[in-house]
This record gives sequence, structure tokens and C-alpha cells, in this order.
Amino acid sequence: MTTYPLEPGPEQMQELGQAALDWVTRFVEGLARAPSDGRNTATPSTGTQSPDPALREALLAEPREDPSEFGVLLALFGAAAAQAIETAGPAYLGYVPGGGLYVSALAEFLARSANRFTGLAATAPELAAMEHGVLRWLCRTFRLPETAGGLITTGGSMATLSAIVAARQDRLGEDFSAGTLYLSARTHHSAAKAARVAGLPAAAVRVVPTTVDLRMDAAAASQMIAADRQAGRRPFLLVANAGSTDTGTIDPLGDLGRLAAREGLWFHVDGAYGGFFQLTRRGRAALSGVAAADSIVLDPHKGLFLPYGTGVLLVRDTAALRAAHDGDGDGDGGGGGSYLQDLSGDHELPDFSALGPELSRDFRGLRVWLPLRLHGVGAFRAALDEKLDLAAHAHADLARDPRLELPWPPDLSTVAFRLRGGDDDANLRFLDRINASGHVFSSSTRVGGRVLLRLCILSHRTHLVHVDQALQIIHAAAREP
Repeated sequence: MTTYPLEPGPEQMQELGQAALDWVTRFVEGLARAPSDGRNTATPSTGTQSPDPALREALLAEPREDPSEFGVLLALFGAAAAQAIETAGPAYLGYVPGGGLYVSALAEFLARSANRFTGLAATAPELAAMEHGVLRWLCRTFRLPETAGGLITTGGSMATLSAIVAARQDRLGEDFSAGTLYLSARTHHSAAKAARVAGLPAAAVRVVPTTVDLRMDAAAASQMIAADRQAGRRPFLLVANAGSTDTGTIDPLGDLGRLAAREGLWFHVDGAYGGFFQLTRRGRAALSGVAAADSIVLDPHKGLFLPYGTGVLLVRDTAALRAAHDGDGDGDGGGGGSYLQDLSGDHELPDFSALGPELSRDFRGLRVWLPLRLHGVGAFRAALDEKLDLAAHAHADLARDPRLELPWPPDLSTVAFRLRGGDDDANLRFLDRINASGHVFSSSTRVGGRVLLRLCILSHRTHLVHVDQALQIIHAAAREP
């Protein structure tokens, strides 16, 4: 049988696949001991190992004319992956993690191997239906109307960009030079970045003050909107946090939704971190008012524990999203979209390329659909409830330490703390002592001009034993001078 250079035969496919599966199995099995199992050559929790010149040189080398052995290349990948913060492990508590469910990785292997094009529904209608089904379920979960829809993106940043473009087009039309949008200092920086990419000047972004508990001040927002209208500006968008990235704080969604409706503003909710807690009873109560949103950003690579690179945008009215993104060309064959004219659409399914900036896009539906179907929604609900319990446990435990100050209880699963009476330098040294243990990774942020440390508890692999170990390390580090 003829073997072509770029097409391995069945036996070679099995051999390559088995080698990759063996590596993945060893890696996932080792995560139960990460980041302290010695697989990394550096301080495991921080990834601040000394560079390996030979490894760097091998990775930067140009590809050879002749083929290389897969085992050698797999070893290089493994060495490169080890030189990193262990984001997949249970002790990664410094930032909102991307969990990396194994089943989602299998879904990616299947989807990439089949290599179907799903930018247009006509080219793979049933796979488009699979992706559309996930989005419809999410719309129902957030109690959006039948007109709602959306798309799966590469992450919250791209979802936010599409939301802002849709809001700009829907509320301002073609002339948006006088438009203004409103967010708080706790809003993720991707919103201001998206506004700039969408063509809005920096002066269009208005930063609304927060209350003492870090929630957007609805009364202050109302006053700013009124002042901008009086000055001849055109307010069009209000951005609220459903769990801010740095502190996990939830804005008063009900009050802000009513303000947006009263003022005719597009109401956008950033639920990239906290949105999937909607699956739980406590989360639904905390996120009360989210159903009034015109758009919601979610990150399944956070709250559904999927691999990095999976975001979701939901919109109240799919037509608004399509009106802002659909570019079907002028039909004259001069570089427009006329070459796609033979691919007739399906009225039951959306063309995802018409709802966002991408025509070429990978099939993202299976990575969400397969874990939900295989494990069941109940497993995800239970895991999210566990994270809420763990955060409450961590907060109560740290609050009993007289050396520590906890400025507020967690809204969701992020716990903020600092040394009582310590200045910023002392707290940064405190953080260094915690991470130097190699058994936990924490991080810091700055709120009100003060450094705060954080535990972000959201990995599906993080359980009570891991949190208790982290708490012991924090208490010990707080006792050190």
C-alpha cells in the first residue's frame, strides 16, 4: 500500500495516537500532586525556573528538511510545557483557571480530525445544530427570550468585542463619534480594549465610581449619563460585572438593568468569570437581574472547566448581532462574498460567520456539547456548588487569623485577604512566601490603592484537601516576619 508523506497509515496513526495518549495520561495523573511533584525543574507554583538554553535553542530552531522522530518531538513539547505555571493543577488559586477537562480535549481531537467547516451552516448542518443547541440551552438557562442566540468564541475578549460592536450599531448606527459607554474600574480591561478596537475613542469610555463594597454605583451612573446627554454626547452602552475578574464582585444587576432600560442603553453583563454560577441556586440568587441583559459574555473555560480558548456571547436579539456583523458582499464578484452563493442557508440554523467577525473558524461546539452530555449538567452544578462552599470555608478560616484582614466576604469563589496593618511591600513579601512553598499559587491585585492577595477557587480539580493545605501555608507565611 502506498504511504504518502503527509498521510500516516492506520498502524502509524495508532502508534502516534498511543504515544500522545500515554503522555496525556501521565500528565493528568500527575496533576493530583501538582505543583509539588518535582516534574517541573523550577519553583513549580510560579514557573520562575532558570531558562534552559539548549531547550530554547531546540524550540526556536527552523524545521528540518527531513522528518523527525515523534518521540523526540513529544519530549520537546513535554519539556516546554513543564516550564510554566501549573494552571491545570488543583493548587492553582492565583487566577481564574482554565480547567482543561479531559473529555473536552478528546472532543477537540475528534473535531480537528473531522475538520468540518461550521462558519456556514450549509457546509456541516448537523454540527452547526450541535453548537446551536448548546447556545439555545444557555439562553434558556439565563431566561432570555426566544429571539435570543449567540456564538461560541475563542474567549471573553472576542465575545466582548462582538457585543460592543452590536451595541454600537444597534444604538448609534453608522455615526457613532459622539457615543459613550459606561463601566467601572473593576470591569475587565478587555471591555475598554474592545471599545478602542470598535473605533471608539478613549474619551468615549466613562468609568463609573463604585460603592465601598466595589459595586458599580447606579446613582452615579445615572448622573453621568444625564451629564453626557446634556453635553451633547450619545450614551449607548452600560457594562455590568457578574463577578469581576479581580475580586469576584457582582454589580447590582437589577438596578443597572432598569437604569439601562430607562435610558435606552444596551445592557451588557460580563459573566466571563461568574456567569456559570447561574446553574446553582445560590448563583441564580446572586445574579438576579441578569435576564434583563441585551448581551452576556461567558467563559466555559472558566465556569465549565474547559480548556483555554472557549468563550460564549449570548444576545437578547440575534438580529442585532447579525446586523452588526453580516457582510455578504456586493455580489459583483469583486472580492465580496459572492463565491459563497452556492451554499444556501438553513432557516433553522444560524450562519455563525454572520454573527461574529470570523468566517474561518474551528468547530467549537463539540468541546462544550460532549462534556455536558457525557457527564450531565448535574455534575457541573455540583462542582460549582463545591467551589462556593470552598470559598466560604476559606474566608471563614482566614478571618479567624488575627494577623489577617479580609475586607469583604466573597460573592462567588474569590477570596481577598492581606496582612493586617502591613503595607504594600509587606504584603507582596507575604505573597512571595506563600508561593515559595511550591504547594500553592496565589496572586495579588490592587484595590483602593492597596495590595490585596487572592485565592481564586474554580478548578474542577480543587477540593477541600487542597484548600486546607493552602490555608495552612497562608497561616504559616503570615507568622513569618
